[in-house]
Amino acid sequence: MNLTRRQLLNASLGLSLVALLPGSLLGALAWAGANDESADRLSLAIHSESGPHRLDVEVAKTAAQRQQGLMEREHLPDQQGMLFRFESEQPAGNAFWMYRTLIPLDIAFMDKEGRIVAINTMPPCESDNPGACPAYPAGAAYYSALETNAGYFAARGIKVGDCVSVPGEAGFCQPAD
Repeated sequence: MNLTRRQLLNASLGLSLVALLPGSLLGALAWAGANDESADRLSLAIHSESGPHRLDVEVAKTAAQRQQGLMEREHLPDQQGMLFRFESEQPAGNAFWMYRTLIPLDIAFMDKEGRIVAINTMPPCESDNPGACPAYPAGAAYYSALETNAGYFAARGIKVGDCVSVPGEAGFCQPAD
């Protein structure tokens, strides 16, 4: 089978929202198809006006890993992050939260082509009560989300409209004109 770069990008960004639900049989089945051992970590390129920026990311493969995210980490190295992928488009109101997350994070939400549609900064939630922690919706429909240290995107001039790719797997995309 001969896949195009776009098909590879779509495949690399695709896993369903159902896969996020804890204990979900559908989630387990969705992730079972993505059993490539190399999927635990990916090297991404973020294309912006200031050039490509390389980032090594963890990709959560199980419902437990997705639910855990970056919770309880005391440090995230400068050039690292976590990628959350969805098979179908997520509504603008779907949100991430910072319960038990100890470090401030930036989050970029991307569309099906890897174009950044929204960026938020999320401070840690200091409450022991999960209900007291704010949620951070994208504000735009998205297919994937990329978490990094807070300030990562601003420090590099990365903004809405820039593009994220997986070099060597899905080709390259360029920033919007």
